[in-house]
Amino acid sequence: MEMAEIRQKLENMAGTLADFRGSLDLEEKETRVAELEERMADPSFWDNQEEAQKVIAENNALKAMTETYRDLEEKLDNMDVSYELVKEESDEELKAELVDDVKAVERELQKFELQLLLSEPHDANNAILELHPGAGGTESQDWASMLLRMYTRWAEAQGFQVETLDYLPGDEAGVKSVTLLIKGHNAFGYLKAEKGVHRLVRISPFDSSGRRHTSFVSCDIMPELDDNVEIDLSPEDIRVDTFRSSGAGGQHVNTTDSAVRMTHIPTNTVVSCQSERSQIKNREKAIKMLKAKLYQQELDRQRAEAEEIRGEQSEIGWGSQIRSYVFHPYNMVKDHRTDSETGNTQAVMDGDLTQFIDSYLRSRIQ
Repeated sequence: MEMAEIRQKLENMAGTLADFRGSLDLEEKETRVAELEERMADPSFWDNQEEAQKVIAENNALKAMTETYRDLEEKLDNMDVSYELVKEESDEELKAELVDDVKAVERELQKFELQLLLSEPHDANNAILELHPGAGGTESQDWASMLLRMYTRWAEAQGFQVETLDYLPGDEAGVKSVTLLIKGHNAFGYLKAEKGVHRLVRISPFDSSGRRHTSFVSCDIMPELDDNVEIDLSPEDIRVDTFRSSGAGGQHVNTTDSAVRMTHIPTNTVVSCQSERSQIKNREKAIKMLKAKLYQQELDRQRAEAEEIRGEQSEIGWGSQIRSYVFHPYNMVKDHRTDSETGNTQAVMDGDLTQFIDSYLRSRIQ
């Protein structure tokens, strides 16, 4: 990279950062952080645990955003100093370091831009993720367990917390269904890119003849709703069933009917929760899950109507896989919505979804 190109990139990044400052309302957010931290220092702060958690979550989100901006600002200042040194001394080693820094900060700016663009309703919320295998028995159930590991790894890499709300193991291997609550700022905003059907092509480890199999798993993503969103649920429309939690057992698990299954009769929407020892707490979480699911269904219905009016073709179902994971006869993961692809299948299965999430979100913004 020549010096003129480095200078141009530094100027472009400085301009981008200045644009971010305007859209970010930096001073206003830093003032809000100071107010929240003052509340957190109050001795009575923990009197209301639920409210305290909301304050902490808001503070962490705002602090992460403002500190990221300040960090980028400082890095740009340091690169300006390095540029002048390289220009004066013609130090090739220092120039190579500067080029690496420029590339790294460009990537950080792109990531920060994406965070700022996640401004749709509920993007900042926690996400409820459900995996449901398609036809194929053990083969599809094993594929669901692989996706479960992939999303868990991705969430942990983002610093998000993962809570298993419901888990139904497969008969021989894998899972029949699983529901996760992924807690973190913008969890739903990122994970909405994963909603749809995921297709796997591989040599089946369960086929003694070594034949190639194709498996499908549906991934459903919903925002965890707060109390500000009103969903009209009539008690007579809900059927509640209790059952014993599945799992490895223990002092309490499998001994009482603490798990809860709720069915919304008009839409035949079903949710289950068995993460808590208390049936009451499982009921509370199940009703939240049900509200989130009905809310997402209404959004999908409105979107489908809008696309029909615009004349867009958008199928929702098993025939509309969003991504294919091919392990045989070659290695490739390809997103069919954006044509983004990679041959590093192992990295993807280890949770590296950045390429696919970024390309999908940017395509929607455009």
